[in-house]
Formats: sequence, C-alpha cells, structure tokens
Amino acid sequence: MYYIYMLRCADNSLYTGITTDIQRRLKEHFEKGPKCAKYTFTHTAIRLDASQLEYRIKTLKKNQKESLAANTATLAELFGDKLESGIYIKAETEIKNV
Repeated sequence: MYYIYMLRCADNSLYTGITTDIQRRLKEHFEKGPKCAKYTFTHTAIRLDASQLEYRIKTLKKNQKESLAANTATLAELFGDKLESGIYIKAETEIKNV
C-alpha cells in the first residue's frame, strides 16, 4: 500500500511525498539521514500535516464515502470548487490471498 503524506517545514513550506512505509520514511526526513529528501534536508521538517483532502474525506458521511470509493467523479460533487477533482484518479488494485 502506498501512503501520500505532507510535512510542514520550519520555514512554513510543505513537502509532499509518497512511500510504502510511512514510519520509516518519516524517520528519514526528521533525522536527516542519508535517504532524506533533498528538500527536507535543507528545509527542516517539523511535523506531519494531514492534507485538507484527507480532512474533508474524514468528515463525509458513510454513503458519501461509498460514492467516492465507487466513482472519483464524485469529488467534484462533494467538494465543488474547493479542489481540482481532475487531478485525482482512482487506482484499481487487486488484493491477492497469500
């Protein structure tokens, strides 16, 4: 599973990243280790910020979340002009039993 995250930096800028291991990746950013991103090496990450999209999705009713999961065009209906729904796409994944 991939995680998209946003970090708030000391200069109030935001860094956005993607990872399969959120705990490991955050540790790399905060400790400025050898695998730290160039951006967060020079712009000190101070905290993990939840995205506005995440917040808005969390405040939806269950039926709205179900609609969103079934059809990403629902983004425009739910959030109107609050975001550009065309930039979000639904990734279809298949879960296989191991």
